Amino acid sequence: QVLLVESGGGLAQPGGSLRLACAAAASKSLFSILDITWYRQAAGQQRELVASISGDNSVNYADSVKGRFTISRDNDKYTVYLQMTGLKSEDTGVYSCNARRPGSPFSDWGRGTQVTVPL
Repeated sequence: QVLLVESGGGLAQPGGSLRLACAAAASKSLFSILDITWYRQAAGQQRELVASISGDNSVNYADSVKGRFTISRDNDKYTVYLQMTGLKSEDTGVYSCNARRPGSPFSDWGRGTQVTVPL
């Protein structure tokens, strides 16, 4: 099991920026191979994938955030970041990170961090 803690959420104005962090409690050898995915869930809506990064730094983004959000990882700090720019009201939600060993059916979740972008 990998303990994940998200931080960096808050209130941002439309067009503004936030940087989220997902810190993991894991050995360096394990963290470096984990696939980490950011999800978000707006009130009353289903959770959706925002961005993911693999152990070899392959990245994937939801169409709605391409060109605005950037996911990256720092294995020395056991942390994955989500840099969010050009924020819109529709980016509002609870952002959670998920960690999965490649090929494993199991994964771990953080508790999430709230991002609010008013209209």
